[in-house]
Amino acid sequence: MSPGMTIFSEDIKRDDDDIENQFLKGVKQLVDNGLHMVPKKYILPPSERPAKNTEDSNFGKQNLQLPIIDFSDLIGPNRPQVLQSLANACERYGFFQVVNHGISEDVINNMMDVCGNFFDLPFEERGKYMTSDMRAAVRYGTSFSQTKDKVFCWRDFLKLICHPLPDYLPHWPDSPVDLRKVAATYAEETKHLFLRLMEAIVESLGIVESNKEEKDNLIKELEDGSQLMAANFYPPCPQPDLTLGMPPHSDYGFLTLLLQDEVEGLQVQFQEQWFTVQPINNTFVVNVGDHLEVWIFHLVASLMEQFKYIMRKRERESRK
Repeated sequence: MSPGMTIFSEDIKRDDDDIENQFLKGVKQLVDNGLHMVPKKYILPPSERPAKNTEDSNFGKQNLQLPIIDFSDLIGPNRPQVLQSLANACERYGFFQVVNHGISEDVINNMMDVCGNFFDLPFEERGKYMTSDMRAAVRYGTSFSQTKDKVFCWRDFLKLICHPLPDYLPHWPDSPVDLRKVAATYAEETKHLFLRLMEAIVESLGIVESNKEEKDNLIKELEDGSQLMAANFYPPCPQPDLTLGMPPHSDYGFLTLLLQDEVEGLQVQFQEQWFTVQPINNTFVVNVGDHLEVWIFHLVASLMEQFKYIMRKRERESRK
């Protein structure tokens, strides 16, 4: 091989490395730099792409109305009926939507706003928190598993470990200036909602009878469990039929409390078909996670009800 060819090969490798580094900076960075086409790195094989309007497609043919649980009815005479509905939702769907949950719109809107402001920061500021350390108090990254994904997902994320809050809060980003305060309030309120939902779920499924001591012991165990908060950012996609914001997956925890914005994109698999979940303002989509499923049903395999994100041309955000 001639010296000239060696230099040429090294130049190609250097160019490839530069391109790969751009991908690792996140999809928002690509969009901010004027991206008009989906790069090859993000293009899924045809069989895995969001389906177009074809008759043989089973992806997102129609919207699915998930069971709606009115949290306020868990306190009062309608509790038995709500518990029955909750048990059915967990066993049949693995998902439900909770309304009247007690978390104020201000807390929710402030959280959405501050996360949006974080993603609007210059990459130099966001990039401080890029790490592959799963135990880091704060992680900023892209795709689903950026060190393993052969094809990247069209999303960036910010993940915050929340428990014990006093231990992790000082390590959270200090920009935007109100992020720590807003996110801490949101973490505390969603933790309270999680505990009340778990208490109702185990009662509805007959795992713990209405014995106060048993319930108290259970809640204490759950209070000491881990809590992770994730803000997912999906920039506008120029070719949304080629990629996904998230691949089909199940969540590993007990419950995921998912807060959608007004742009639809969440899909769940039910009876071997994918359905779009219509966003409802100020409502959480609750997903039964793998740990809860194993704990309840003593199964290792995950529920068939998984979820993924279909891209849209509009910018979307979600908070977990």
